Amino acid sequence: MTAALLIDFGSTFTKLRAVDLDSAAIIGAGQGPSTVATDVTEGLVAALGDLEAHIGGLPDFKHRLACSSAAGGLAMVTVGLVRELTAEAARQAALGAGAKLVGAFSHGLTTHDIAEVERLAPDIILLAGGTDGGNSDVILANAGKLATSAVACPIVVAGNREAADEAADVLRAAGKPVTVAENVMPEFGELNVEPARAAIRTVFIERIVHAKGIDRAAQMFDAVLMPTPAAVLDAAKLLSEGLPGKAGLGPLLVVDVGGATTDVHSVAMGAPTVEGVIAHGLPEPYLKRTVEGDLGMRLNAATIIEAAGLEAIAEQAGLSLVRAREILDAIIFDVERLPEAKDEASFDQALARAAVDAAVTRHAGSLSIVQTVTGPVQMQTGKDLSAVETIIGTGGVLAHSANGGGGAVEILAAGLADADRPQNLKPKAPKLLLDRDYVLYACGLLATVAPEVALTFGLAHMHAVGED
Repeated sequence: MTAALLIDFGSTFTKLRAVDLDSAAIIGAGQGPSTVATDVTEGLVAALGDLEAHIGGLPDFKHRLACSSAAGGLAMVTVGLVRELTAEAARQAALGAGAKLVGAFSHGLTTHDIAEVERLAPDIILLAGGTDGGNSDVILANAGKLATSAVACPIVVAGNREAADEAADVLRAAGKPVTVAENVMPEFGELNVEPARAAIRTVFIERIVHAKGIDRAAQMFDAVLMPTPAAVLDAAKLLSEGLPGKAGLGPLLVVDVGGATTDVHSVAMGAPTVEGVIAHGLPEPYLKRTVEGDLGMRLNAATIIEAAGLEAIAEQAGLSLVRAREILDAIIFDVERLPEAKDEASFDQALARAAVDAAVTRHAGSLSIVQTVTGPVQMQTGKDLSAVETIIGTGGVLAHSANGGGGAVEILAAGLADADRPQNLKPKAPKLLLDRDYVLYACGLLATVAPEVALTFGLAHMHAVGED
């Protein structure tokens, strides 16, 4: 047997998937507690022991690849010029690289802004601003302020190419670690986020892996390749596009419902599908990721309830208001709490439906009527996802809801277009698939060394919702 070991150093658990490279089948799974705060090796050894117990002995692995969201993931701050333009381009680059955006600043940084950046203590800063040949004063001024700050993290400069090298020199002279990438917006309204994303991933591998302490177990794996969300996005791209000679699933959406956030990934052009609709605003990235930090199933359960209404959640779950409040209070008191009874599972599913509805609505574009001199015009902001062919659900609540059956259907269906809200451009009639074995991250990692195997493996493990 020729095998690969795919590792996810998570915030809570270190998760393993072993894959047979000859048959593209999963050999087994294992997990152990993530021990990043002490010695990451301990959690990995525990996970390997769990895997060995499940499969009766470990094979010799040809590849041992890892991704990581340990210690809260890759915390990032972006700095741009105009909030709607270069600052938004920087945000898209950060999210697409698998970062967790903890702060976003635009225009010239103030003394208060610098103090806030220092307080946030990010892992990476992405400094952008100005189109090529455009404004250079602001990015240079911001570089100067960051140079004199207490910030010690790596800084990726991806702004006006005529000022980028000078900005980098200012930062390097102050001892800051700097990487220069192509401008995230070289021309007005033109996104160019891939070079910045690549630079962020490189910094993650070279510096952040060490900062998180993961390299302490370096002898036990070949490489940490990327943040976990980036691995999931890479898997989504592969499963969507396929490879020469093997078709993929077409335009798709991945919805990841987690305890801290609900993430949505889309692989789709997102251009208007309705005749006469005019796209407005920045072009949307083909590969897009959004992170809804207020829609976590545990850390933000109260926020989800506030948005959806406790009465609506209780009604969907078939509970009284009093019982729904009791369950919510129990979750707030213990964010690691798992459902212990049928009514708690029903509450969790209703909570997940609300989170998916809100997260996909925010990720998708919307239509509005704008009055012009020639009359009313329909304007589209964001991506039109109405023709997306597949939604893949992942995350604990989906994998465990009603044995992957009816509960998962209802949760994912919350991400579909709603006749009562025709302005929202959510998918209309996609297939609903479930990553019930939690292999998307593994598929993304495997794609770096064996894309054909990764595609076969990934497609085989995306299960139609409700199938055994």
